[in-house]
Amino acid sequence: MTMADASITPIPVSKTQSVACATVRDPRLDFFRGIAMFIILIAHVPNDWLALWIPARFGFSDATETFVFCSGMASAIAFGRVFRTRGLAMGTARVGFRVWQVYWAHIALFFAIAATMVALNTVLPEGRDYVGQLNLYPFFKDAQTNLLGLITLTYVPNYFDILPMYLVILAMMPVMYALARVHVALALSASVALWLFVQVTGWNLPAEPWSEREWFFNPFGWQLIFFTGFALMSGWTPAPPVDRRLFWIAVTVILISLPFAYFRIFNAFPVFLEWRKEFDILIQKSDFGVLRYVHFLATAYVAWVLVGQKGARLLPSGAATLSANVWAVVLKVIMKVGQQSLAVFIASMYFARLLGVLFDHVGRTHVSMIWVNALGFAIIIAVAFGAAWFKSAPWKSKRGAV
Repeated sequence: MTMADASITPIPVSKTQSVACATVRDPRLDFFRGIAMFIILIAHVPNDWLALWIPARFGFSDATETFVFCSGMASAIAFGRVFRTRGLAMGTARVGFRVWQVYWAHIALFFAIAATMVALNTVLPEGRDYVGQLNLYPFFKDAQTNLLGLITLTYVPNYFDILPMYLVILAMMPVMYALARVHVALALSASVALWLFVQVTGWNLPAEPWSEREWFFNPFGWQLIFFTGFALMSGWTPAPPVDRRLFWIAVTVILISLPFAYFRIFNAFPVFLEWRKEFDILIQKSDFGVLRYVHFLATAYVAWVLVGQKGARLLPSGAATLSANVWAVVLKVIMKVGQQSLAVFIASMYFARLLGVLFDHVGRTHVSMIWVNALGFAIIIAVAFGAAWFKSAPWKSKRGAV
C-alpha cells in the first residue's frame, strides 16, 4: 500500500554504478502495516462479525497482500544497506539471523496455541472442541512423526501457514540480491518467471505427511508481491507517476472487481458466481492468482496517491485542535503497531483464539462484538509498545541508577 518516492533514484542497470535505496523507515509503511495488523486480528477471531467488513470481502486482495508487500519494503530498508555496504555474504548472514528468529517464533506459536487449546478442552464444560477447531488431533495422534514434520516445515497446519511462507521468501532474498548485482532485470525476471511457473504447474511444498495437502500460502507464488515491494523500496523500479488518469483507472479496477468479490452480490447474481467458479485460477489465494495482484496494485496506487507525498495527508494539521491531537495519538498507535509487526502478529494469532473463546461464553451480540474486538485491539497495542520498550534495552540506561 506504500511505495517508494518518485524522487528515489532507480537502481542503475550497471553493477559498476552506485545504487540508491531507502535507508530510513517510511511513515506510510508503518501506517499501512499497522492497519493490516488490526485487520489480521479481526480475520482470525472465529465468527467475528467485523470480519464481514474487512477489505477481503470487497476485493480480490486483502490484508495478507498488504502485510507481505509491506514486509518486502521493510526488508529492503532493514537488509538492503547490509547487502550494499557489507557485501553479499554479510547480507546473507543478516537475513539468516532474521530467518532464525521467525522460525522459532513460528514453532513457539504452534506449541503455545496447541497447549492452550488442550487446556481449554480440559477445563471448560463440554460442547466446544477447540483442539478439533484447529484440526490438531492428527498432530497428537502421531506426535512423534508430526513433531519432526513441524520442525522441518513438512507439517504446516492451516492456521499456522503465514510465517512458513514468509520464511521461504526471506531465504530467497540473497539469491534475488545476487541476481540484481548482475542486472536488475535479471532479478525481476526471475521473480516473475517463478510466479508464472507456479501458475502453470502448481508447484508447492507438502503441508502434512499423511496426505497430499500442500501449503495454503505457496511461497513461490507469493514471493512476487514481496519482491514488488522490495524492488520499489530498493529503487530497482521507479515509483509510478501521480497521474489523474492512472488514479481513475485504478479506481475503476477496484469497482469492477466488487461484484465478483463481495459475497452478497455474487450470491444474489449467479452470473458473477459462475464467473468465480470458472476463472477461480485468476483469483485463488494459495498460488496468488493474477487478479489478486492487479487488484492490490490498483488499491495500493489509490492509497499512495490519497495519502500524499511522503504521507503528508496522514500527518496531523499544524493547528492544535482537539481533532488534530486525537489523530496524532491514533496515528502514533497505528504506526507503533506497524513497527512491531512480528511481535504483534504472533500475539494476534494467539489471542484471536482466546477472543473466540470469549465470544463463545458471552455471546456474539452487537455490544459484545464492540467490546471484545476493542479488547483485542488493546492487547496488540500493548504488545507493540511493550516490544518497543524491550527493544530499547532500558536496563542499559544510566538514569535512575543507584
